[in-house]
Amino acid sequence: MELGLHVADFTWDGGTPAIGPTLADTARQAEAAGISRLTVMDHFWQMGGDSGARENAMLEAYTTLGFLAAHTERVLLHALVTAAVYREPGVLAKQISTLDALSGGRAGLGVGAAWYADEAHGLGIPFPSTAERFERLEETIQICLRMWSDDEAPYQGRHYKLERPLNSPQNLSTPHPYLMVGGSGERKTLRMVAQYADACNVFGGPGAEHKLDVLRDHCEALGRDYDRIEKTTTFSFTPDSTRDELVRQLLGMSRTGFTVAYVFGQGFSDPRRAVELLASVLPEIADA
Repeated sequence: MELGLHVADFTWDGGTPAIGPTLADTARQAEAAGISRLTVMDHFWQMGGDSGARENAMLEAYTTLGFLAAHTERVLLHALVTAAVYREPGVLAKQISTLDALSGGRAGLGVGAAWYADEAHGLGIPFPSTAERFERLEETIQICLRMWSDDEAPYQGRHYKLERPLNSPQNLSTPHPYLMVGGSGERKTLRMVAQYADACNVFGGPGAEHKLDVLRDHCEALGRDYDRIEKTTTFSFTPDSTRDELVRQLLGMSRTGFTVAYVFGQGFSDPRRAVELLASVLPEIADA
């Protein structure tokens, strides 16, 4: 099993002046420890509740990923996950291609239909109905794949129209950047995973095995090889979590069928302490 470090909180010791140096040091430490992926949320506000007050520090995703690219050499970099309706698809495809070119082929796109209505309304971002957001998500995926293929034929969708989807420079990743569709919706999201994506991201828990079975059914219906889709999950831990607890959780997720876990620390005033705890479990889960 691979581990990804998901950075979902930037309210750390030292305040805003310390965010840049702390994040850079955390990224280098995670990579040196053998953590293979670094991800951030695509949010502009913190989410409230257990995640922290909405006023807590939150960085814009793609600026942050570019910063992380400059301070690492090997890790895969992507958002977990981008809200499809927050950016025009042609711009999003270009952002990923730019990150891929500058990082040496280490960029990915994690994308979903978006859910944080208060954030969008607060910042004046259009936030259509659930049905329309899923339509826009699928068109966004189609446009990104079109732009990453050197196919400059016009794209005509219900919501987006591109007269010439030119993309230069093209990605270094082949055949295209890593593409994850995040979410557990059985009728739409998991069908899009089966049709388009390299990976899913499904919350671990009692229903996870059923969700993977649904994904398998979609793959069979579409003629897609289920085993070629990476199964990933996300979970959090706190400064009170023990090494043994983390090992048990990760091994349980592996038995469910997940091969990658994106893990984020909640309540750490210094994220490097979270990396130290994650690094300690790597030897026991590497062959899971």
